[in-house]
Order: sequence, then structure tokens, then C-alpha cells
Amino acid sequence: QVQLVESGGGLVQLGGSLRLSCVASGNIFKIDAMGWYRQAPGKQRERVAAIMRGGTTNYADSVKGRFTISRDNAKNTVYLQMNSLNPEDTAVYYCNAYDSTGTGTDYWGQGTQVTVAS
Repeated sequence: QVQLVESGGGLVQLGGSLRLSCVASGNIFKIDAMGWYRQAPGKQRERVAAIMRGGTTNYADSVKGRFTISRDNAKNTVYLQMNSLNPEDTAVYYCNAYDSTGTGTDYWGQGTQVTVAS
């Protein structure tokens, strides 16, 4: 099992920045990738950014150039730096960890609310 705890959400003005953190614990050696997803009211959950075990990153087109995913292995923590925020970024942001063993397992954090005011 892997446990994920997010922090760093909040209310920010248009054009502002926030940094989300996700601390992983448990069987972290089984994690092959970690990422951030978001879900806005009435919309499906979408992947925002991901970082693979080897360090490769990828981003949704809507956040490229504005968001940066990174990790600190010593702290078992993944970050999402979000800059130039706009109201369309308002959502609950979820941390995800993926274990590819067998059929694959997704682990989720509890979510953190990000609200961008115009």
C-alpha cells in the first residue's frame, strides 16, 4: 500500500502562483510514476502532469509552460509548481501514484482545492 497526503491548495488571484506538495509513504519502492490530476465541478478528472521513475515528465497541453512537476526523493515528495494561474485552473487537485505490477494499481490522495479568482 501507498499513502499520499497533499497540501498547498488555496485561493489565489488571476496570474498568481501556488505550489502543491504530495508526501508518499508506505511501499514507495513500488511506485513507477507519480502525477497530479484535477477535477473541476461537472467535469471528468484529467491528468495535469506526471513524473516517471526515471525522471521523464509530461504535461497536459493546457498547463505546458505554466506548471512544473518535480520531486525530492529524500523527502518522498512530489511538487506541482503552478504559475500564471487562471480561473480555468480551479479544481480539486489529486496526487496519484502508480504501481505497474501485475494489472497496475493507482493510489490517490484526498485532494486539495485550488481556486483562482478573477
